[in-house]
Amino acid sequence: KSVIEKIIREIGQECAARGHSVSESLVAFVVKAVALDPRNDFNVDQILSKEDVQNLIQLCVSRLLDATNPSLSTIKMQVYFDMNYASRAELLSEQHRVLEGRLAPVVRVITDSRPRVQEEKENVYQKIISYVLLSSGLGSPTDIEVVREVTAALKSVFPQREMTTFILLSEKNKEQQLKNLAMLVTGIRLYHKECGKGGRGIDDLPAILNEAIPSAMRTVNEGLNTCRMLAHQYIALLESMQENQHRYTQLSSLKLREALFNVRQYEAFLCILLSDAITSAQEVEKMNAQFAATVEQLKNTVQNKVSIDTKEVFPLFVALSNLWTSFQDEILLLSFLTNMTNNLQQFSEIQSQLFPEEVLTSLLEGVTVKSDEERIKETMGNRVDASDFKNQEWLFPETTDNFNQLLIQYHGFCAHAIGVKGLTLPGNPAIGILKHNERCYVFSSREAAYIFAQDPEKFIQLNVEKAQEHPELIQLLELHHQFEYLAPFAQARNAEKYFMKPTIKYDSSTQTDTHILPPTIVTSYEWNEWELRRKAIKLANLRRKLTHAMQTDLSHMRRENSTQVYLPKDVSTQTKRDNSSNVPRPQIFLEGLRGGSSPTTHMVKADLTRAVDET
Repeated sequence: KSVIEKIIREIGQECAARGHSVSESLVAFVVKAVALDPRNDFNVDQILSKEDVQNLIQLCVSRLLDATNPSLSTIKMQVYFDMNYASRAELLSEQHRVLEGRLAPVVRVITDSRPRVQEEKENVYQKIISYVLLSSGLGSPTDIEVVREVTAALKSVFPQREMTTFILLSEKNKEQQLKNLAMLVTGIRLYHKECGKGGRGIDDLPAILNEAIPSAMRTVNEGLNTCRMLAHQYIALLESMQENQHRYTQLSSLKLREALFNVRQYEAFLCILLSDAITSAQEVEKMNAQFAATVEQLKNTVQNKVSIDTKEVFPLFVALSNLWTSFQDEILLLSFLTNMTNNLQQFSEIQSQLFPEEVLTSLLEGVTVKSDEERIKETMGNRVDASDFKNQEWLFPETTDNFNQLLIQYHGFCAHAIGVKGLTLPGNPAIGILKHNERCYVFSSREAAYIFAQDPEKFIQLNVEKAQEHPELIQLLELHHQFEYLAPFAQARNAEKYFMKPTIKYDSSTQTDTHILPPTIVTSYEWNEWELRRKAIKLANLRRKLTHAMQTDLSHMRRENSTQVYLPKDVSTQTKRDNSSNVPRPQIFLEGLRGGSSPTTHMVKADLTRAVDET
């Protein structure tokens, strides 16, 4: 891995020293392509010597600096497309993620604020206005008229007195309400624009798209027509070389085959962009109809009413907002497709440098040029007779479901002409599709189909060898399953990933016992909740029970007996301090109870009890 990185780094530095800046992805692919080319005699399964490394570096540098080689332009085109192209879903998902990231600071300020006084609430309300305007993308935040229009629309659905309720919401609910308010305000502004009562700063996106999409499609179609015409001319010249030795001597020094692969790859990429443009046109047509119908429904609902039920109009405003967001997405997609088309054109400019129009015209004198459509039309009546092949499976339109959706190998080119002639001739499925090892192959003629079907593996290997000599064919013919260690650029952002070894496969088998482990059935499992409650109560009651046992004279020597009880716990209590009190003993004496000399008894009571404080 370190050696590969060093090689890539040295190649990049050498190219930069000579005035050419190249990306690591391009260098990594060229290194692998040079190592795979059997003409260079590199053994990629062994460690390269210092001489081999230097030789590899020089070959890669010379190829990267060869400005007259269409093969290098094709590889650059493939690297650029795989690094920059994204599907509709991927592009829109990334755009929405970027937009949410830009709005995140504004949303955070609004959701985290806890205003207490009226002035703070007004500041938060102004931030909500800014969020609504920025999220919709309708008008400039510095335009006073646009800000006033947004403020008026927001107050109609969210007056300032509702700020108290908004502040009490959770953070998640605040974010959801902000999105709802943005859609409602956007829908209201769009409705006013359609009614001629507002809409300042709002561009007419449907009109722009209706004009720009056909223009973009015309540009792509012009590029397609040009590259297809060049491909037909190159094929005619290459076929004339194979039929005439004098022509071969005259044209062998020209890089016609590499130029053919270049225009075929350019054609394939333009077809992808054209398909996306057609999809955009269809989506815009649907959205135009839906937008007009929604506006008309709103006009019929609102009319001149003073008060309107929000349940009727709010969903329509949200629908208008969503449709306008879709229009904005289509503008983004159209801009992306236009940029991709313009940037791809630079990789086909080498055609005019190598083969100027006057040179190509002189070379084509006396040569019959056939288009792909004409070649297919010539072979429409010649079909393969499936009975001639006992061990091969042939597919035909009348006997195969979803015939047009079959995945054809080699990008639909003739499987025989690639390895034998080095030509990318269009295959004609009407001749018959050969299904070999679960892969489908088409051919340019009945004769080519018969020759290929006699030994498919031989010609498949010839195609692989042709791709090793011309590495741009790996991407053009979709041969990544044949070159698993040469991953597509979009899946290998780092240079070292281009040098992944092929997965080594072995035939193996294993056998295990039917029941290698003992059964794990839990007998105590209960699914019934009430049964579990009953067992729990039973266990709880056992804590208050004692275990009793007894013996008889007949059984006391036969088994052990045990008794289990809860052991007494050492418990002590502590009371307050001891204290006592003492009161005086009463001492009372009575005198004169026995009488005396006088007839009247006089009793005298003498209390000799001591006072309490004297004790």
